[in-house]
Amino acid sequence: MFLKTFAITGAVAGLLGSAAFAADCGPEGQSIRILASDFPAIHALVDAAEANCGAQAAEFSRNHTTEARTIMNAALTPDPAEYTSVILANSTLTQLMNDDLVRPLNDLVEKYSANIKPNQLITIGGDVMAVAFMANSQHLFARTDILAEAGIDSVPATYDELLAAAEAIRAAGIMDHPLVMNMQTGWNLGETYNLIFLGHGGQFFEPGTAVPTVNSPEGIAALETLKALVAYAHPDYLTQASNETQGLWEAGQAALGLMWGSRGSAILDDEGSSPEVTENTVLAAAPSVEPGGIPGATLWWDGISIARNVSDAEAEATFAALVSGMTPDMVAANNDDAVWLLDGFTPGPAAAGVAATARGGAKPYPMIPQIGIMHNALGAELVDYLKGEETAEQALADVEAAYTTAAKEAGFLQ
Repeated sequence: MFLKTFAITGAVAGLLGSAAFAADCGPEGQSIRILASDFPAIHALVDAAEANCGAQAAEFSRNHTTEARTIMNAALTPDPAEYTSVILANSTLTQLMNDDLVRPLNDLVEKYSANIKPNQLITIGGDVMAVAFMANSQHLFARTDILAEAGIDSVPATYDELLAAAEAIRAAGIMDHPLVMNMQTGWNLGETYNLIFLGHGGQFFEPGTAVPTVNSPEGIAALETLKALVAYAHPDYLTQASNETQGLWEAGQAALGLMWGSRGSAILDDEGSSPEVTENTVLAAAPSVEPGGIPGATLWWDGISIARNVSDAEAEATFAALVSGMTPDMVAANNDDAVWLLDGFTPGPAAAGVAATARGGAKPYPMIPQIGIMHNALGAELVDYLKGEETAEQALADVEAAYTTAAKEAGFLQ
């Protein structure tokens, strides 16, 4: 069972540089099958991998889906696995490692090292389990023109300032629902709570154990902050994830947002929106509780993993193809799609929010095996509080009870 933790801080440093690379696609005639989330940076990497190595593969297929997190364990469990690689992140690596569904990459990294830097290696217990290619975080998006119209002369830096700005926009009659957040019931709701909880200094578990500690003063304060924020969100906020919040922003129906940095380039480009929106949107650090405090955010990396239940030849060909896409040319063509951890990246406006959040000392998403169970409990049990049907204490007690039951079933608690 996976019991180690990994700190992301090394993977968001040292982003600049250059390197020459010639594609080496590994064994020919293999099947390369990739499961990944659906956003521009991942498309860019996989497109480059296919362009470089697809012709010598017997098959090169990909499934970009918002359901990747939900289906990946089942897809990698058969032998052979349905996919040879999953492009994943902090939480989903632990999800797969808990079921022993991904293989160590040490030998492959050594063989195909020309385009991999040390800060990309996600190493756990001495084994490289993933190779990161981008950093990500949720942070604050703001419409400076609307803030100015409401008499706000600076982008909010704290939750109190964010709430005050939202109230000023509403009071001025500009927007009734100026705030968007990824609050869809389930994983998104749990993650948005996590941002605020860590910003308040919360700890999910007693140190070194799987005993839950979210029903705490920090947990209650975070939940109360979350409820204060959703008072300014669209009424159907519990149905909204990244596609919906991006759509509201691009339609000019929001002035403040807690959204993923990986959506920044799509929001700032000249497609799907208007100059009024794009020219007045700024990406800033996630808000903190106190001025100058720790941003309410989780830092993430996205990277490649290789399925355990595939042949060694398929594993090597898949790894070689994906690494072949990690080039300065790919980065140059897609510079603003991500905060790339690759040579050739030049930070621009779309990277400003993630960079500021990281500089502010935001915490990495915990890479501990039981965090997925806690995350699921939060996403399911906080709805009644937000609907006014429970107190914060009752909701967090429900979270801990649901977590405890599931953690005992999984063997994390006695």
